[in-house]
Amino acid sequence: MRLGAMVLQTRPWHQLSDEFRAIEEVGYDVAYVADHLTHATMPGRWLGDAFTTLAAASGVTRRLELGTLVASAAYRTPVPLARAMATVTDISGGRLVVGLGAGSPACAAADRAAHPSAPEMMDRFVDLVEGLCQVWDQAAEWRGSGLAFEGVETLPLPPGVTAPHLLLAAHGRRGLDLVARHGDGWSTYGGVGVADLTPDEFWTRVGEQAAGLTAACERHGRDPSTPRRSLLVGFGKLRPTESVGSFLDAVERASTAGFDEVVVYWPEGEPGDRFWSDPEVHAEALSRLGKT
Repeated sequence: MRLGAMVLQTRPWHQLSDEFRAIEEVGYDVAYVADHLTHATMPGRWLGDAFTTLAAASGVTRRLELGTLVASAAYRTPVPLARAMATVTDISGGRLVVGLGAGSPACAAADRAAHPSAPEMMDRFVDLVEGLCQVWDQAAEWRGSGLAFEGVETLPLPPGVTAPHLLLAAHGRRGLDLVARHGDGWSTYGGVGVADLTPDEFWTRVGEQAAGLTAACERHGRDPSTPRRSLLVGFGKLRPTESVGSFLDAVERASTAGFDEVVVYWPEGEPGDRFWSDPEVHAEALSRLGKT
């Protein structure tokens, strides 16, 4: 089982850099950061750019994989996103994992005062993924249903560098079909409304989503065992980092549901805050799981 830590990049880099060192030292396989222009859980707070933060984090770590969870299709476009991905992949020595999802309507509003519907956001997500594939194939021009590019004369990747692992976030049939067609992996946190679910309801939902990915792979002629299956736990009522026992139970239940990566929130804020947890819980849980 791969284990990941979700880092909310709300602090200046001279403080945040120590967190990435600690995440690597304690034994996590990957550290993820958010990709929001704004977010309702962080009013009045700083939130650093995802790819710039990851490039900096690569300089203070050696083994740790680094990723977005998830880059936002609400305001990203194929060519600039591919350039950021390729640059961080190069700087990090191939350690980048790009989680990519439809994103938040709030980011569309912050970016360009747009207010897309859920279907329109999904259309843009599909466009972005398909556009990325065209960039990697060295297309000079491409047109999707809403996004497009033309006149690209530069290479998509530095010599000797390959495209990073693409982890697509999906919760319904259309998104899971997109994973089956284009994703190296799949990510879920449970989807809309997860904050209101009881722990048992959460595990039921993500189990159904995992079965949905298997069905999507079968529809598209893909071996269902090939996509990495990543689960973010802790956004809702289920808090795996409250204790070592809760952490180990979450990992066991995720494994039973068919996931091969579990991501939890790295301690953020102060005791009593939403995403706070005791760093010793992380250290002890990873030790028991053989990560240190």
